[in-house]
Amino acid sequence: MVLSKVKADKMSHWEETVALCKEGKIVKGRILRKVKGGLMVDIGLEAFLPASHIGLRHVKNVESFLGKELEFTVIKINPERRNVVLSRRVLLEEERKRQRERVFATVKVGDVIEGLVKNITDFGAFIDLNGIDGLLHITDMSWGRIGHPSEMLKVGQDIDVVVLDINKEKERVSLGLKQKLANPWDLIETKYPIGTKVKGKVVNLVPYGAFVELEPGVEGLVHVTELSWIKRIAKPADVLKPDQEVEAIVLGVNRE
Repeated sequence: MVLSKVKADKMSHWEETVALCKEGKIVKGRILRKVKGGLMVDIGLEAFLPASHIGLRHVKNVESFLGKELEFTVIKINPERRNVVLSRRVLLEEERKRQRERVFATVKVGDVIEGLVKNITDFGAFIDLNGIDGLLHITDMSWGRIGHPSEMLKVGQDIDVVVLDINKEKERVSLGLKQKLANPWDLIETKYPIGTKVKGKVVNLVPYGAFVELEPGVEGLVHVTELSWIKRIAKPADVLKPDQEVEAIVLGVNRE
């Protein structure tokens, strides 16, 4: 008869650990090494952490987790193979869900809250609001004219934004940046009464005239027929160019 105390200890330890580590239970462990398809974790016995369950998104540098003490959820136990499978992603998803619930319970339209610029697209920026992604559309970034969101924001930047709309069913939050400042059109009639001589910069030339920026968010149209008394102008580009500083007279104001 050939005996082994080592194997007996392993079997006993396996049974004790499995009795404590039921599926769905949270356990602590230290990440030991990288293996094909994931990582091995010491939770009292060696358990497998699939690469897809390391984080909320795909983790490129799994080696950065080696030696770390973390919490995991037991998602599968196979007694025949003596195999325990863990997940860190499940815990992170549950925590993210709790954070979303806290945000939706406390934040309301009109609040100014802090967020982190997570991603920038052509139409705006996605802001991380501690568990919820809010959309800051390009039209709500500035009262003035901007060509691309990257002109004002960069990924990783902390910003304060105004909550414009909350849709709890779709878990969507609309945000604004320009709303932190007064709308320049609110007092437009008193700032630019008819007959006032103004200075501005040509920001756009179109076949029917030129748009002149008087201040961020306020542009006036100089119609092609108002460009000259003495000659017929075929197109505004014949007499004006972008970014040119010009003087003009206010002929009319339509706030609406």
